[in-house]
Amino acid sequence: MKAVAYYQSLPIDHADALQDVQLAEPTPGPRDLLVEVRAISVNPVDTKIRRNVAPEAGAAKVLGWDASGIVKAVGSEVTLFQPGDRVYYAGAINRAGANSELHVVDERIVGHMPEKLAFAEAAAMPLTAITAWELLFERLQISQGSADQGQSLLIVGAAGGVGSILVQLARQLTGLTVIGTASRPETQAWVRELGAHHVIDHRQPLSEELQRIGIDQVTHVASLTQTDKHFEQLVKALAPQGRLALIDDPETPLDIMQLKGKSLSLHWELMFTRSLFETADMIEQHRLLERVAELVDAGTLKTTLGEHFGSINAANLRRAHGLLESGTAKGKIVLEGF
Repeated sequence: MKAVAYYQSLPIDHADALQDVQLAEPTPGPRDLLVEVRAISVNPVDTKIRRNVAPEAGAAKVLGWDASGIVKAVGSEVTLFQPGDRVYYAGAINRAGANSELHVVDERIVGHMPEKLAFAEAAAMPLTAITAWELLFERLQISQGSADQGQSLLIVGAAGGVGSILVQLARQLTGLTVIGTASRPETQAWVRELGAHHVIDHRQPLSEELQRIGIDQVTHVASLTQTDKHFEQLVKALAPQGRLALIDDPETPLDIMQLKGKSLSLHWELMFTRSLFETADMIEQHRLLERVAELVDAGTLKTTLGEHFGSINAANLRRAHGLLESGTAKGKIVLEGF
């Protein structure tokens, strides 16, 4: 089968950073689906692993943790899907990625695709939807409905992949006042279009930007990028007993003693935790994706596809990695078909 892989960690402008390869077709395990991949999207995790995780000598490492496609075959213990089903999912970081014609994935972390979306539109959603959902409702413990009306959520990096779905979930499903950060006119417009009540510029001190829009403090923060750069400002912006959740990898250690005075709580979100440890509640990601599909089909949520980079090949994936590493991507980058 066709796939895109790498054999050594290289800068993305190197011709061999990602290569077109031929690999053997995978065999599904008892709870696995064998999926014919139709579309993929690219996430920061792809670039981080490519830069920092060297494959075993002579082995091809396949990236890609967002896919949509059609179930070709199922394992002996599969109960949730059957051949022919259209599915979308993010996969597991401790297994091969989905940048390949065929891919195996545990059914417990797969959802049926939204009926109203094409494959490219659906591939943009799984990883970011799972991350945003778990961050908002499980880590920050926000309630669905209007119970948290009067409270507020600051989303740092709201125009990116996770931010683009988090803004929608917070605005559509909760009573929170949603404040997103973005630094360029086009990304600020994107965040407003997604439903944020306010948009501020993260190139400026965040506490001053909040005061500019008449907000002294926020009760919750979702820091999606450059947490170490903004940490002191986030602590200043948070109300006493507030909650701070993050998903990025700070380059410098965070001084968590700054949280003590206000009794602030710190929460990490990694959407791969359930699949990595095969937790008892692993199937919650299947249920979550089923719920997201319902919300998309109802018109409550929309795809966060930002740019379509053409067919799935090494050259196009190198372009996608380059754009993500530049920090200027808006929404999700999608590729479709081999």
